[in-house]
Amino acid sequence: MAHAQAVASTPAAGAPAHRLYAQHCAACHGAERLGGMGPALMPESLERLKRKDAIEVITHGRAATQMPAFGDTLSSADIDAVTAWIYSPQEPRPHWAETDIRASRTETSGWAKWPAKPAWKADPLNLFVVVEGGDHHVSLLDGDRFKVIHRFASRFALHGGPKFSPDGRYVYFGSRDGWITKYDLYNLKVVAEVRAGINMRNVAVSGDGRYVMAANYLPHSVVLFDSSLNLLKLYPVRTLDGKQSSRVSAVYDASPRQSFVVALKDLPELWEISYDPKAEPIYNGYVHDYRMGESLPEPGTFGVRRTPLSAPLDDFFFDQDYRYAIGSARPRTGETQADSQVISLDARRAIAHIDLPGMPHLGSGITWSWQRPDGSQTTVLASPNLKDGVISVIDMQTWKTVTQIPTLGPGFFMRSHESSRYAWVDAMMHPASKNKLMLIDKVTLKPAHTLEGEPGKTLTHIEFTRDGKYALASLWEMDGALIVYDARTLKEVKRLPMSKPVGKYNVYNKITKSEGTSH
Repeated sequence: MAHAQAVASTPAAGAPAHRLYAQHCAACHGAERLGGMGPALMPESLERLKRKDAIEVITHGRAATQMPAFGDTLSSADIDAVTAWIYSPQEPRPHWAETDIRASRTETSGWAKWPAKPAWKADPLNLFVVVEGGDHHVSLLDGDRFKVIHRFASRFALHGGPKFSPDGRYVYFGSRDGWITKYDLYNLKVVAEVRAGINMRNVAVSGDGRYVMAANYLPHSVVLFDSSLNLLKLYPVRTLDGKQSSRVSAVYDASPRQSFVVALKDLPELWEISYDPKAEPIYNGYVHDYRMGESLPEPGTFGVRRTPLSAPLDDFFFDQDYRYAIGSARPRTGETQADSQVISLDARRAIAHIDLPGMPHLGSGITWSWQRPDGSQTTVLASPNLKDGVISVIDMQTWKTVTQIPTLGPGFFMRSHESSRYAWVDAMMHPASKNKLMLIDKVTLKPAHTLEGEPGKTLTHIEFTRDGKYALASLWEMDGALIVYDARTLKEVKRLPMSKPVGKYNVYNKITKSEGTSH
């Protein structure tokens, strides 16, 4: 809402919501609710903000932002009407085309000549980027001394998972309302920004650092940029015949394959978009064997290679060699188990279905090497679950279930480190156990320890220091904190106040694809 409009005369009580919005909100949030100085105000961009909390913000404002309080300007009935308006779908649906993307881009002049070394004294690879959702800021934390180096304002509602350039110098943030921000961690400045869509799921950075891809819910698209956020290509997400379109669940980089892999929310397809200049051509027609070139080919580089599936995927995970994508759909109405598939990216088909009950959160899954009871070695995948209190452990050679480990309740995140014996899992979806973390022994596959925080508060999202000696947890509250544990003794060693720290990300663990963290 615009501060300049807050002091304007108020329409008569009971004025239509769109008139109230136009007078008090449009200057900051855009006449079409697509955002401006303030965030977009649409059901898709507000899905994580409860209506009662939106009413609270409109009434009392938001600290440390330009959002003023309207409690003395608008009646409670008017505030209710505006709230209902911003949560209502827009008709016709808004568009965001190539011209809009290009027009949205901004760049800081002279950034290419900034010093190529940190302006601060700390190990740049043991740096933590902390996303604070409470007041929409980012803190940069020295992972050796556990001191904040810098704190700066971010876009509204950042996605929790920023992505890094291969050298760790730049970080790319994606916001729910479509903005991508490239930030120079060495010089503590924004390099460039662009709006890829209206409602965005996440971003991915190519293994060579040359490309960035954005996955959108609205419009139905994926968008390819160069590393400076110049638009290269817009991909409408449709079936081959163009008759159906889809939201995008997620995009991840498969660096050994030199490609982006894209899961679709509404269509049973998995897309692979190669950035390899020598990528094989794509054959989309009905063929007996695509290797025989039986239909007219399309260029393989930056082309869409489609894999048909039995169901759309909400999220997915890669094996260590990036030969397989392990994905899961949400259970259909009346079903208790998701359709979880192992998809061969080379054969372009599902080669196995795995037993994952409830609603697995594969995007937060982790892997580690494990010795079977017969002494043979394998790699296991473990996934938390958003619906059931269970960790599913899958043998990645046979794709069979090794065990289902009961937990304290449904959880969102699972983390570990190569040097740690334990996998740490939260129970943040469980009202009574959300303040607890369970540690699972990666050898015995049994619960080993429980760490308990303050009753009624949420303790979640572990991330390790570069060497694995310390584990950092988020006290996920407005008056929250980062809690630093000694990963060996499990004792708390430090607590840093933070405003609802959504997640924290260690540069080294991310760019080296540590087996204990999400990619």
